[in-house]
Amino acid sequence: MAKSKRVDGGQDKDISAEITDEDVDRARRQIGVPVPLRCDTLSPTAAAATMKNFNWGYGDDNPLYQDESYGKQSRWRGMVAAPMYPIATGRCEIPPLSGDKKNLFRGLFRGVGKYYSGVRWEWYKPIYTGDVTFVDSSTSSVEVKTSSFSGGRSIIETYRFMHVDRMGDPVAVRYESYVSAERGGSKKTGKHAKIERATYTEADIEEINALYEAEERRGDLPRWFEDVAVGDQLVPIVKGPMTVTDVISQHVGWGMGEYGIGPLRHAWKGRTQKLKGFYNPDEYGVPDVMQRMHWDPNWAQQIGLPAPYDYGQMRSCWMSHLLTNWMGDDAWLRNMSNRLNTFNFLGDTHIMRGEVTDKRRDELGCVVTIEVRGTNQRDEDSVTGTAEILLPSREFGPVSLPVAPRELRERGAKMMELRGTEEPLES
Repeated sequence: MAKSKRVDGGQDKDISAEITDEDVDRARRQIGVPVPLRCDTLSPTAAAATMKNFNWGYGDDNPLYQDESYGKQSRWRGMVAAPMYPIATGRCEIPPLSGDKKNLFRGLFRGVGKYYSGVRWEWYKPIYTGDVTFVDSSTSSVEVKTSSFSGGRSIIETYRFMHVDRMGDPVAVRYESYVSAERGGSKKTGKHAKIERATYTEADIEEINALYEAEERRGDLPRWFEDVAVGDQLVPIVKGPMTVTDVISQHVGWGMGEYGIGPLRHAWKGRTQKLKGFYNPDEYGVPDVMQRMHWDPNWAQQIGLPAPYDYGQMRSCWMSHLLTNWMGDDAWLRNMSNRLNTFNFLGDTHIMRGEVTDKRRDELGCVVTIEVRGTNQRDEDSVTGTAEILLPSREFGPVSLPVAPRELRERGAKMMELRGTEEPLES
């Protein structure tokens, strides 16, 4: 057993990895190749408990996503999942990679930091308790840039994740972008050196409490298309000051993420069998996940950041929370896209705001466009984005759900083809 001794240094080698031309070439050859998920989703079959926990995890208490009796009274005739719940559900039937395909994906960008930079979502159907969706994932694009996050060389990879139902009909699809950046870039440039963790007085907290108190949810009162005007402001919502508890709660809601990290024996398996390159010793010599920059101040500072920071998925969830509060139960969130412009550090507080910038009637119905921004206490818009919402109309009637593009429907049909010797679905 080790003695109680602090171990200093030894971590610089873990932030010195660089992006190579060979890695870039291999990343581009991955475009369009279906790949299995690294680990199972939190809830392969949609379940009431995980549906409730998901929106609880980002601070949303909308009863449409939590209360079966409330949901039964809505036009959806049941409790439905929050828009971004597909992150936490679904089954992936893509077989493990082998041969040349396995080598193509092995050890890519080893030791390089990977940061969520934005996403575009499209939604086609609600998810109910007991629903089974099937996940298809692949790289859709690869770009080489200089990272605005870290200052080093970076790669922007966009992945498509599509969920379909048993018939192969698309339920939701997201195009998720990540910046793979040299971890030492932030340290070399000193870009974040002047940022200090936010502190708050009792008066500051009272102001934040008042914003939480003022939050409005439209709920079962329809927001009619005819009553909306360009320039309308959404009632803002507050998120923060962000704590480690908030990060933990997000994990409770959507699981441990694509790497499948875990405690104790699970961690031992990860660092010795599955993800050896994803672990390094902390300042005490204890091997831990690189991902701990989301909660470990020392590791965050080692890579040139003033404090741990959020997951990009969190701000995307916050954006959806603002939108669903405003639109009400009878509307449909058609799509949403955003870009992360800077880090969201522990202690930061965000005000999520939106404005109606367009309204029109098109082939899908009565559509409004919302521009959204999340502004922190440093007056930085750390996340900006756009959404389209289908609203009910007094003249044209209730919302009808959108139909997915042919390409997605054809891919969904292929996913549901007979799977050879694989066992049939469980009932």
